[in-house]
Amino acid sequence: MEKSIKKEGDFLNDLNFLNEYTDVIVLKQGNSAVAIAPKYQARLMTSTTDYDNGTSFGWINRKVIEKGFLTEEEKKGKIESQIYIFGGEERFWLGPEGGQYSIFFKPEDTFEFSNWKTPAVIDTDAFELISKTETSAQFKHSCQLTNKSGTVFQMGISRGISILEKTEIESIINSTIDKKVEFVAYQTDNQITNIGNTPWVAETGLPSIWMLGMYKPSPDTTVVIPFKEGNEADFGLKVNDTYFGKVPANYLKVEEDVLFLKGDGTHRAKIGINPKRSKGIAGSYDAQGKVLTLLTYNIQEAPNGYVNSAWEYQEEPYAGDVINAYNDGSPEPGAPPLGPFYELESSSPAAALKPNETMQHIQTTFHFKGEESLLDAIAQETLGVGLDKIKKSFIR
Repeated sequence: MEKSIKKEGDFLNDLNFLNEYTDVIVLKQGNSAVAIAPKYQARLMTSTTDYDNGTSFGWINRKVIEKGFLTEEEKKGKIESQIYIFGGEERFWLGPEGGQYSIFFKPEDTFEFSNWKTPAVIDTDAFELISKTETSAQFKHSCQLTNKSGTVFQMGISRGISILEKTEIESIINSTIDKKVEFVAYQTDNQITNIGNTPWVAETGLPSIWMLGMYKPSPDTTVVIPFKEGNEADFGLKVNDTYFGKVPANYLKVEEDVLFLKGDGTHRAKIGINPKRSKGIAGSYDAQGKVLTLLTYNIQEAPNGYVNSAWEYQEEPYAGDVINAYNDGSPEPGAPPLGPFYELESSSPAAALKPNETMQHIQTTFHFKGEESLLDAIAQETLGVGLDKIKKSFIR
């Protein structure tokens, strides 16, 4: 036990660190566990397949957490004046990030990074714990947001987190987990409600629920996203790879029905999959740690589309992506990476809500650790591609 606490990269090491600086809620199911920080918007900071001796899967930004929340004077000239990058392997966020309906830019601001600022509700506000059991926790919050077009949203937020047992996991992934495979999985039920008196309408901007997960990179980590085949006229582009400029071929490989993106934290790149292409699943494989990660979400009707987060005035503000993946790296020549880390993300449809109506977005995250032959069967069943192909995707 003592060795585990002191060993960097272990769950207990991260848990011990987090407990020094913020309140932490731990949920357990058998040997698996997750750690949640209510003061960081009920952010799920990290998880493990083995509470006592297991690896910690979430990327945690210790330097920022150690500093804590800064005063206005202390924040001047620092990234904390725009965002606190605490890390964490699943955080509750809201979109859109860019465009005329952005909630990250003021009405008078141009789309420059210096003007970009994360709203307090998803940056510094604490979420209130409503209830808790050994395997679940429920949180709530409320806020007022103004988008770039000046539209005001009175919003109620609900976030429930549950750690899943083996039979639930097998049912969701439609695959049997061998007894030699270690696993942890959690599901979050995220909801936003219009608690104002005015309907939210497309003409003045709509918000969406946006879930992002930060994971530890490695030289042998590859993001895998299967997608539906079909021509662009019917299904749109296979992948949107222009968020931060075209992704080079040695970091992104796109085939007929699957793409591979490096998750090594050495080159800043972001890609997106539109809802017509999405199969409702994304994943990654760390060949170094022998860890297969999967992410799924509740596929639902989207009569108002998905918000577009591009940093520009948009002709199609509701033609956004439902799944995103991000590989961290230097944002500009000579600058250090933010992490490094890599991300898997999913979004809800645009929320055109009447007063008292609610939008729900459910995301489920799975980590499997074990022999490759056993993980391969899960990868084939869920992602439609084997580990051997994933590992060789960037070998020329």
